[in-house]
Amino acid sequence: MRFGANYTPSQGWFHHWLDFDLDAVRTDLDAIAALGLDHVRVFPLWPVFQPNRALIRPRAVEQLVALVDAAGERGLDVNVDGLQGHLSSFDFLPTWTQTWHRRNIFTDPDVVSAQEDYLRTLAAALADRPNFLGMTIGNEIAQFAAGPPHPDPDRITPEQAGSWLERVLAACEEGAPGLPHLHAEYDTSWYQDDQPFTPAHAARLGAMTAVHSWVFNGTAQRHGRGGPATTGHAAYLVELSKAWALDARRPVWLQEVGAPQPLIPAGHAAAFTEATVEAVLDCPDLWGVTWWCSHDVSRDLVDFPELEYSLGLLTNEGEVKPAGKSVAAFAERWRGREHAPAPRTTALVVDAGDDGLAPHRSVCAPGGPVFDAFARLAADGARPTTVLASLADDADHLAARGITEVVTVDNVA
Repeated sequence: MRFGANYTPSQGWFHHWLDFDLDAVRTDLDAIAALGLDHVRVFPLWPVFQPNRALIRPRAVEQLVALVDAAGERGLDVNVDGLQGHLSSFDFLPTWTQTWHRRNIFTDPDVVSAQEDYLRTLAAALADRPNFLGMTIGNEIAQFAAGPPHPDPDRITPEQAGSWLERVLAACEEGAPGLPHLHAEYDTSWYQDDQPFTPAHAARLGAMTAVHSWVFNGTAQRHGRGGPATTGHAAYLVELSKAWALDARRPVWLQEVGAPQPLIPAGHAAAFTEATVEAVLDCPDLWGVTWWCSHDVSRDLVDFPELEYSLGLLTNEGEVKPAGKSVAAFAERWRGREHAPAPRTTALVVDAGDDGLAPHRSVCAPGGPVFDAFARLAADGARPTTVLASLADDADHLAARGITEVVTVDNVA
């Protein structure tokens, strides 16, 4: 069982790559390691590392390697997100994909080839580091592919999204063979009918499934800061992902989860953290929990959405916050312990239409019939999981997952 943090540098936020200070990074990593965490997820800025389609800056790659080495010296493993992409409401795309050079980042052959070179280069530079966990393609890169909410999307079909993912994942494998490379999408892949990055992509491509749980998506608004559906949202996403997985034991990584104000007030952050993590730890095949984020964003930086300034486990000055103490306590409790919850034997049927395209996946969103039925089952102590309608009568599939009871939305009072 792994506990970690998404590393947000205390000095300069992700702009620290422009003025890279390894001593400042070491100070941040010391504070993260002092919480008892075992890994970080880090974020190179794509336009900083590859400012021209034919230029991957050697000095930037060296700085990334230095960061990974510094983390290793502190007992921290590192997952590296490559295509940044999108972070905390800001987009970071190279100029060679924008305005006068506007090209679709998923389908233009020159852009995709350059992405492959970039991801392969980062992976190869880290392949021999024992604390390198592998690559994540990018942070919630699906948000570029559909609008709304994105104001200027690079529109693609689900088939094009799948083809792109296969290519960029293969590039990571070429750079660092045998490591668990993956991609990470946010909840529109599970909840938005026309999002071209589908649940099947998330649950079938890459070494494991990543889920990002944010309760400002309507969950906390509907169910309150401490409602079981709110504190159980991360567990719901983990179990929802298993409906589309072809491997009955596919690992699921809760790669982002946080306590956003004001929906989760500061005084309630510790309670929310404890309840959320307790709920998700009852999910079989959970790889780990990685909190968003390590450090608060400095108030010296402007134009962030207000909630972004207060999501850290640590203040910008490195002081441990209540949520940080809660995550540290979980890390201490689980250090060296095997994570093996009992199988979830009750499965709720999910019918989102075609299994690959999921054209009606909004049934799974907050307020949808699948979401609400799952919440009611969980509140009744049923420990539910999910199963696709097409597999609900497949005895071999159910047995492989330990499912002994199948219920439909209409069966749940």
